[in-house]
Amino acid sequence: MNTKSSVAPAVAPSAALPLSDAVREALAITKRGVDELLIEHEFAQKLARSEQSGQPLRIKLGLDPTAPDLHLGHTVVLNKMRQLQDLGHTVIFLIGDFTSMIGDPSGRNITRPPLSKEQIEANAMTYFAQASLVLDAAKTEIRYNSEWSDPLGARGMIQLASRYTVARMMERDDFTKRFKEGIPISVHEFLYPLMQGYDSVALHADLELGGTDQKFNLLVGRELQKDYGQEPQCILTMPLLEGLDGVEKMSKSKNNYIGITEPANTMFGKLMSISDVMMWRYYELLSFCSLEQLARYKAEVAGGANPRDIKVALAKEIVTRFHSVQAADGALDDFVNRSKGGIPDDVPAVALSGGPLAIGHLLKQAGLCASTSEALRMVDQGGVRIDGVVISDKGLKVEAGTFVLQVGKRKFARVTLA
Repeated sequence: MNTKSSVAPAVAPSAALPLSDAVREALAITKRGVDELLIEHEFAQKLARSEQSGQPLRIKLGLDPTAPDLHLGHTVVLNKMRQLQDLGHTVIFLIGDFTSMIGDPSGRNITRPPLSKEQIEANAMTYFAQASLVLDAAKTEIRYNSEWSDPLGARGMIQLASRYTVARMMERDDFTKRFKEGIPISVHEFLYPLMQGYDSVALHADLELGGTDQKFNLLVGRELQKDYGQEPQCILTMPLLEGLDGVEKMSKSKNNYIGITEPANTMFGKLMSISDVMMWRYYELLSFCSLEQLARYKAEVAGGANPRDIKVALAKEIVTRFHSVQAADGALDDFVNRSKGGIPDDVPAVALSGGPLAIGHLLKQAGLCASTSEALRMVDQGGVRIDGVVISDKGLKVEAGTFVLQVGKRKFARVTLA
């Protein structure tokens, strides 16, 4: 893992270069699954100059360590970084230890509480380790924006603020809405997009990546680079990945997520639960398979192939990435076993007392249902099994012993009731 890199002066734009087949292919890979690439013809020329000079482009992704754990939705932009990394370009994983203390106002209708230095450091410890499950850590330049932000000081901050107007800042949707609704906007929140933009100046970025909610901040970086006499970066925004429900953005709070540190069997099962239509969305945003292979998969399904087999290939790829080939093979076996009504290998053990227990209380105490009323609803719906046998009696009292409880398709517990 590289932590330092010399920054070459910006290259002045030159006459338009013809695009080779390799550059066109690289452009196609870059555009795969993206929401916007701005400005496309400028980026094509950057690729052409890079090919001609042998100098890799500098690709920047800034992430504030606001939480320690990542799910597959977070990896969408990391996957794009990896594709660009595999094309031979320099990827810069920028940890926003300075900007985290300001708090990103993107998409917020209230002022975001700044994180403490201790919180930032604790989150950053695991951030890059998890991102390295996607990126090639040995070829990734990791930087912290406090390197150049702290030395600015008060004088430098004022000079930076003089380069951008309040009118331009108020073009941002979330600021405009809050102002119209009389919701307070703190002055320090205006500093966030400025500091993120200054990161691009400090790193001489050729391309900056982010989610669709980051577009304003990325454009500020482009404008500041022009103001500092640099060739402006292009910007690439990635869509927000829908969760398992296929509707809402993937989120832990909505319980529709796949965590990248979840057990292999759980990850595999969740991926197999997505719809056949959503499968293609996951392939575009999460898979590293080639565009040609993806086209073949779509042709196979159009020709009558079972989408389940294509989904298995996706699930195995993702589980292999975050675990291992052996774990993916084991997860497939476990999934097939479950599909046949079998019991998975990794059932958690739970010890309870007070037998005999009413089925509703038993399911709640085993952690398989949030409440006894939910448990009884599951019994009504035929979703409860004991040792594979469907339970239909809501008044059942379960005697002491050891048995496997199942709720729905994926919740299991091996219970020892005394």
